[in-house]
Amino acid sequence: MKIQTFEDLKCWKACRELRIFVAKQIVPILPKYEQYRLGDQMLRAARSTTANIAEGYGRFHYIDNAKFCSNSRGSCWETLDHLITANDEDLIPDEMLTKGRALVHEAIKLTNGYMNYLYKAGKNKDSAVKEEPSEYQLSVNSYQDDE
Repeated sequence: MKIQTFEDLKCWKACRELRIFVAKQIVPILPKYEQYRLGDQMLRAARSTTANIAEGYGRFHYIDNAKFCSNSRGSCWETLDHLITANDEDLIPDEMLTKGRALVHEAIKLTNGYMNYLYKAGKNKDSAVKEEPSEYQLSVNSYQDDE
């Protein structure tokens, strides 16, 4: 399958699954006072996992893309730490931590694989640019008024 957008990346899909798990299964079961404290931090970290992959994809350079993937990976670990904290404080059951841990590890594994691809592809190219100019690119004449 050809990658046409960040949504096609397996690592983004895995991070999305983690984000949805946090948003729909973890945060709602937290006590109200923790939904605005730990829950907010956890949700921000989980959202950052997908957002960084999307932003990196839009950079059009292998190494820049990999850097954002590294940020995403860090956000995965941060999300896991918040899940462990929630479990340590008896806010979520062991089963939820186990499921969250599995989602984090899968997202990290796939992100690492994508980063390895990016590093290898960046070294094998004469240019750091990873793709041809966008089909959405406008010509200079498109910016001139039709007077």
